[in-house]
Amino acid sequence: MQELDDINADLSQHVVVDTLKMQWQPSPSGTVWRKPLYRQGGEFGPVTSIVKYQPGGKFRTHAHPQGEEIFVLDGEFCDDHGRYPTGTYLLNPDGSKHAPYSDTGCTLLVRLRQYDGTDREQLAVNTNDMEWRQGMVEGLTVLPLYSQPNHPESMALIRWQPDTYFPEHTHSGGEEILVLEGIFEDDFGQYPTGTWIRSPHLSKHKPHSKEGCLIYVRVGGLPAQFD
Repeated sequence: MQELDDINADLSQHVVVDTLKMQWQPSPSGTVWRKPLYRQGGEFGPVTSIVKYQPGGKFRTHAHPQGEEIFVLDGEFCDDHGRYPTGTYLLNPDGSKHAPYSDTGCTLLVRLRQYDGTDREQLAVNTNDMEWRQGMVEGLTVLPLYSQPNHPESMALIRWQPDTYFPEHTHSGGEEILVLEGIFEDDFGQYPTGTWIRSPHLSKHKPHSKEGCLIYVRVGGLPAQFD
């Protein structure tokens, strides 16, 4: 098997990636393609990727040491446990197994080997059926996806109405964002649809959106040894 290089493996660095400009790379499946955003330790280390199943794409049954997180960006993702339309959030805990496939094709945000702990909940949540909550400022609504006592990270969808501003704040354990719609902004730049952003432990910013946007956010979970 070809040895794979690490990608954005220095977790102390602020990283911005325009995923729409990246080229698809083959996976071991041959019917599934990927855009690696973060990789450490090759094929069997922690990985964050945009993943695309071609129609009929599939993997054989496999386990997920240290867990797997999936958000269905478009199409329908399937496995031997169910069928998951666009907007479905899944968390498969350490030791879980499945045989994933897609009849019609789909695109996913996937994190592998970043959620250790066999006590984690197994989740399959269709966000299209969930109720949005008022955020901390006017113009912000939040749809929580995952948080669990004794684990450091939390994930959510956040919708920004046009001309919404949030005060400067610090991210203990870092923050990762994927812009799903519109343009997200902060004091460092503008980030259109498809942008992936990783900010390290104790990073600060003052986010806003002039035109409005929808973002996926993970807060916490990045190491603290860099402070």
